[in-house]
Amino acid sequence: MNEFMHYFNNSSPENVSLSVKLLLLLTVLSLAPSILILMTCFTRIIIVLSFVRTALGTQQMPPNQVLVGLALFLTFFIMTPVFQQVNKEALTPLFKNEINLEEAYDRASVPFKDFMSRYTREKDLDLFLQYSNAKRPKSIEDIPLTALVPAFAISELKTAFQMGFMLFIPFLVIDMVVSSVLMSMGMMMLPPIMISLPFKILLFVLVDGWHLVIESLLQSYK
Repeated sequence: MNEFMHYFNNSSPENVSLSVKLLLLLTVLSLAPSILILMTCFTRIIIVLSFVRTALGTQQMPPNQVLVGLALFLTFFIMTPVFQQVNKEALTPLFKNEINLEEAYDRASVPFKDFMSRYTREKDLDLFLQYSNAKRPKSIEDIPLTALVPAFAISELKTAFQMGFMLFIPFLVIDMVVSSVLMSMGMMMLPPIMISLPFKILLFVLVDGWHLVIESLLQSYK
């Protein structure tokens, strides 16, 4: 302990500053999964893809790894303009020592605030602003992240569930038709899912379902 304090006291300001930057960088990296999930379009995409699998009734097909991987790449594809803006306005000047860490944080938050505000319902944002007794912001830059992030998250959840409901309807109709046919034939002991599953997969393939789902997700972020 004494050796550590002796080293710390004898360290130059530059070394201390570098240590603080490394500590902050490690903190940001540890929070990266939460940032990816709650401040990007990942939440909506993974929920909609999960709804597709559930509506089809294919259990673990596609596997979770495939759905998460696809959701990640779609997230990076949709968020590319935001990431490029953050890199241009915040990261590059920071690495060139043109701005300090606090200014880089402020600059990096603006593109994310702009993205999240476009897909956040005003009702959800007002909920957190009123609960925290915060003043109504005059611009996007004035919106605190502590209120914008949870508001964006619940807005994304609602939108994802709305899209999931629409995905369920055609497959639900197939299940009802198959169940009615089996009951009329007196085959009540035969599980309807065994008969309806091939028809649902066939319908999904014929209409090029994955293309339509991904196209709908991309269109929802235009």
